[in-house]
Amino acid sequence: MAKQSSVRQLAARAITRVTLGESLSSVLPNLQEKLSKKDQPLLAELSYGTLRYYHRLDAWLKFLTEKPLKEKEQDIHNLILVGLYQLFYTRIPPHAAIGETVQATRSMGKAWARGLVNGILRNAQRRFKELSELEERSPVCGFSHPKWLINAIKRAWPEDYQSILSANNQPPPMTLRVNEQKIQPSRYLKKLLDECIQARQSQVAPQAITLNKPTAVDKLPMFRDGAASVQDESAQLAATLIRAKPGDHILDACCAPGGKTCHLLELNKEITVDALDTDSVRLERVGENLQRLGLTANVLCGDATEPQTWFPGKPYNHILLDAPCSATGVIRRHPDIKLLRKAEDIEALAQLQQKILQAIWPLLKPGGTLLYATCSIMPQENHRQIEHFLCATPDAKLLPIEGQWGHDTGFGKQLFPGASGHLTIGDGFFYSLMTKTENQ
Repeated sequence: MAKQSSVRQLAARAITRVTLGESLSSVLPNLQEKLSKKDQPLLAELSYGTLRYYHRLDAWLKFLTEKPLKEKEQDIHNLILVGLYQLFYTRIPPHAAIGETVQATRSMGKAWARGLVNGILRNAQRRFKELSELEERSPVCGFSHPKWLINAIKRAWPEDYQSILSANNQPPPMTLRVNEQKIQPSRYLKKLLDECIQARQSQVAPQAITLNKPTAVDKLPMFRDGAASVQDESAQLAATLIRAKPGDHILDACCAPGGKTCHLLELNKEITVDALDTDSVRLERVGENLQRLGLTANVLCGDATEPQTWFPGKPYNHILLDAPCSATGVIRRHPDIKLLRKAEDIEALAQLQQKILQAIWPLLKPGGTLLYATCSIMPQENHRQIEHFLCATPDAKLLPIEGQWGHDTGFGKQLFPGASGHLTIGDGFFYSLMTKTENQ
């Protein structure tokens, strides 16, 4: 069993692996296995929190040191960031935060760094006022985002960019989707309250209930029985925007991990859903979710840009395209995006989205609808993408999306993360609804 102090060591290792290009969600489970159940939540908190404030903490560290650590000492660099996060963003007592972080150098086999780590963290305590002033002088430090991303969001949403950047640094809420095949949302909310789990119903997503604080799913009433699933409020709008009727044939393109597929079937069991994704491992999650909820779908492993390799031949009444995207609307949920995403990715993803749209549009019946969705806030991936598609596709027509939520872009609705003033508290999302005209 790993020692208590190794929690900081493992957090530093997680940060290092993210800086080398791995996602935190792929790294963290294996690292948590090295710890007791009791220590696993602390590792998650230190890893997510340090990544959330990485750019600020990194700016502080540069300010506190005369010269940067050598490249080969990246693990010590990231251990110090973990220490700074504990000092200023957790309730861990300062003496424990410093002591445990210093002790971690020994378990890392780098006892030589004890004095360095101790000195920097104690210096940070003494100079906190100067560190705070650094936030005011540097947008990268103040907003704790990379410069290119701050500039991109500011250009796209000049009136909202500060609230978006602020929301990205907040821990995300935990929202449930109630399965109305099993229980009505109002009754499920009462069950939660009876279990002393404080929660509230959504104003915009009919099946959504947001918990006041995250709760382990095994503590949720009837979760194993399929009464509820974890799904963000904004993501739950997708299935409600597709007006499926009994007998309809629907394609959920890029479906993994299957939340929207399951939601469609919960709303109407008398439909047929083809759930498509390129990732066979993530498709296993789709199968697990369907099984827990007692639902059935045709799960297909294939590339949406190459329908000739998987298309069964029967055109669809509706297509849901939750397109691969920059995920800039879910940074608060995945703070490693700030380090993993690069400016040039946006254009590459926009081209892929365009390719998928062009490939699957012929699979839609005349009179059918296609719902285009992303968890991005970038115009190139969203309303500009749809504007371009409509210009290039004569039989595509934009449909209005009803509801008071979101920002109307003229080519769909944009939701901002934690969007105060727009009724929602969900992630950043974009939705555009189109129909194929009967006569071209």
